Amino acid sequence: MATRNTSSPKSVRQSVTIPATLISAVRRTAKEQHVTMSRALVALAERGVRAEAEAKELLKSSYDRFLAENDPARKNDAGKDLIRAIFGKDAIAEDSIR
Repeated sequence: MATRNTSSPKSVRQSVTIPATLISAVRRTAKEQHVTMSRALVALAERGVRAEAEAKELLKSSYDRFLAENDPARKNDAGKDLIRAIFGKDAIAEDSIR
């Protein structure tokens, strides 16, 4: 009886439907990286999962920093960082009246 190599990660075959507006970007990525469409999709998915994890960690650290600050000026800066972590870099408009 053959034994399975448990050190290598298991792959799962999955069928997905890709929106037509996204397929050209995936094809371009595959062509630029000289890989198959499947490998390009895996690479893009891995990047997306990593970006989600990093965004979640940034949000958590911004929230913790905001709660820990006692100095009003530094708490204000921490609050702005928290707002940017939640809503994006351009969430806070610059004050033109000063």
